[in-house]
Amino acid sequence: MPTRAPESRLSGLVFTDPQADPAWERSVVPARAAAELPTSLRSVDVQVAGAGTTWDLEAWRAETHTLALVLVQDGTVVHEWYADGLDASTTFLGASMSKSALAHLVGRAVRSGALDVDDEVTAHVPELAGSGYAGVRVRDLLTMTSGVDWVEDHRDPESLASRLLGSFLDGGDSRGLLSLVGAGTAPGTHYAYCTADSQVLDWVRERATGRAFADELTTLWAELGCTSDAYVGVDGAGVALAGGAVTATARDWARLGMLAAERSEWADAAARPAHPFLAPGRLPSSLTAHAGFGYHWWPLDTAGRRVVADGSRGQFTAVDRETGAVVVKTSLWPYDDAWADRHFRDLSYLGLHTLLDALDPPHEERHRP
Repeated sequence: MPTRAPESRLSGLVFTDPQADPAWERSVVPARAAAELPTSLRSVDVQVAGAGTTWDLEAWRAETHTLALVLVQDGTVVHEWYADGLDASTTFLGASMSKSALAHLVGRAVRSGALDVDDEVTAHVPELAGSGYAGVRVRDLLTMTSGVDWVEDHRDPESLASRLLGSFLDGGDSRGLLSLVGAGTAPGTHYAYCTADSQVLDWVRERATGRAFADELTTLWAELGCTSDAYVGVDGAGVALAGGAVTATARDWARLGMLAAERSEWADAAARPAHPFLAPGRLPSSLTAHAGFGYHWWPLDTAGRRVVADGSRGQFTAVDRETGAVVVKTSLWPYDDAWADRHFRDLSYLGLHTLLDALDPPHEERHRP
């Protein structure tokens, strides 16, 4: 049964401090097979060039309102820092990093044969036959190219996006709202960031597998050896906010990043843009000029080497799939000023690249037999 979550809240309709008072119901994702990541800490001396100057690590952390920073190399935690009052046991709201966790669960459903990326949404969820999701495929949901009439504007309290998130505050019916989403452009032809696509994607996955989001995430948590319970926000019907309400420790977010580095057909597809207009630098500039969009992961190059899970107000899990290096950065920067949000995001991306570079072993070591 869902219980109250002390780790997370929404301020208005925007995710905020993971240590704040409760504001939604949650389901627990228990850590049943914990295996601590090995640790061998060392100092990291980097210089991040961006925003017209050069920042050392401490200055970059401060400028981008960092709460936690964890670096993993070859499966070992090599650097770990937390803001005052926080530590390795603190659980952080991943916001839209949750979408990348969802991508892994969808991949499991596809690999099991329960789901196909070319399935139509309404074949699994006929309740959406009269909505904009009629004719949309699973692949379109994964790449946020559903074409539905949706604006991801949480600064407007009356927007459908705000109402969707609000249903997780007031015990509402999130899936009922999804039936109100209308049609827009042809599926597969246009990208628009859309949490409704993520919620529909999880609805389809649930129907195909018969397993709720928290239950499937619990199985994944055990396979990854996660050391702490995670949580996921739910609405009044117990439906998970799969697109934005997973809360976990920084180390366990790093485990999710390590999974993205695996060599599999699914992970490779998730790490690459499926259309030219999804390549890095081709998305709407209001989002980012540094990343593209794959299967609910954000590629940093067209080859699928580096990818990022990206959440509101500076939640990042960055992965170099060639070296296996992972950087987790949680943050709490101001949201109301869109220009400030863009500054912090751009500088964060530059810093993530710099840190992944610092974890890249010399070429001769990387290829040593």
